[in-house]
Amino acid sequence: MKNPIIFQNIPCTLVTGFLGAGKTTVINQLLATKPDDERWALLINEFGRIGIDGALLASSQDNELEQKNIAIREVSGGCICCTSQLPLQIAISRLLSDHHPQRLLIEPTGLAHPRELILQLSAPHWQTALKMNAVITVLSGEQWQQIKYRDHDGFQAHVRDADVLIINRYVQLNTSEKQALVEWITKLNSQVKIIWAASELTAPETTDSSDVHSSDKFVANKLVADAYSKTLNEQLNQPSSIISNQRKISIAHPQKSMIGVQSQANSLATVPSLSASTDETEAQVNADSDLPYRYHEEQQDFQLAGWRLPAHYILNANDLQNWLLALPNWQRIKGVVHTSDGWMQINFNPGSLTTKTIDPQTDSRLEVILQLGNTVDTNAVDKATEKSEAENDAKASSVLIDWEECDLELMALVI
Repeated sequence: MKNPIIFQNIPCTLVTGFLGAGKTTVINQLLATKPDDERWALLINEFGRIGIDGALLASSQDNELEQKNIAIREVSGGCICCTSQLPLQIAISRLLSDHHPQRLLIEPTGLAHPRELILQLSAPHWQTALKMNAVITVLSGEQWQQIKYRDHDGFQAHVRDADVLIINRYVQLNTSEKQALVEWITKLNSQVKIIWAASELTAPETTDSSDVHSSDKFVANKLVADAYSKTLNEQLNQPSSIISNQRKISIAHPQKSMIGVQSQANSLATVPSLSASTDETEAQVNADSDLPYRYHEEQQDFQLAGWRLPAHYILNANDLQNWLLALPNWQRIKGVVHTSDGWMQINFNPGSLTTKTIDPQTDSRLEVILQLGNTVDTNAVDKATEKSEAENDAKASSVLIDWEECDLELMALVI
């Protein structure tokens, strides 16, 4: 029997943010600062069952990511913050055991309440294995401008449990709106460090060497971008006051910190002797060779739906985009799809529509997240009858979505 591998004080950073805030961009910026001789690991939690990010990562894991000493593991089919600790423990243990990273980044789903994940990672049996650094939270200025986000408890929750707040997509805000945003943040979390992202200020420009003003602007933008990158990277080594305070509570009241899950002795000392993958739903889907496959479900005040289609199904690219954008109240759309324009990666949120060509995949995967109805301001709605009416309204809106009809419409796009 091999001696157990003991992991101690692996630097770990949570990168949180509401659905579509821009967490992936920030994570890519962090990964870009990785020293060449260090091994890093990234744990991604997808809320849906399909595992789209995993499909892309699997195709690149053996080349670019491996060459850069970056290991990535995906946990799909539910929120690791809201379910039992087992998926989280297995995923982290396998990442540490298989790849021996010198740093771990965790990206929970945007629909998660980060407090639950913080509670889990504050449990005593994690404290020797992981050195928890600042919780980095991403906030979209575009989203904040809309009251349905500002008053949404899930949106606010990410701000409350942040050590560092990265504000992006804010160029449309004027000075008074920026001040109002800072005041709103301060009311929720007076201790948070605010960093304004520089990426949107430094878009590549075509400069003429003879144009002094254009050249000066380019240099100024580069200085801002470099300063932002340095400041962002520094947060990887800043201790988390949020998690430190919670760990003190967890030690004093261990029965409250375990969220009803029994502690497993030495759970991080070795790879758990479980044959089941953390992606149980994904495994079930892979075991089912009868494609196409579709699921839909409700989570919180959102509806999720996903499709897997055989690789030989080719969808009309323009018609597919028009169909997706016509879905009611969509909040996030992502996929890897074989289209008339080739294999495409789709990443849509209300603030941006992004597509890019990718290498051929084993199948097409598509996932959408729809908001059920108008968000209710819980501070303003106190009467039980009013709450019931709001809940009924949200449920009623979900009935309007005929998923069988959606299936037929999607299949009609196959050429």
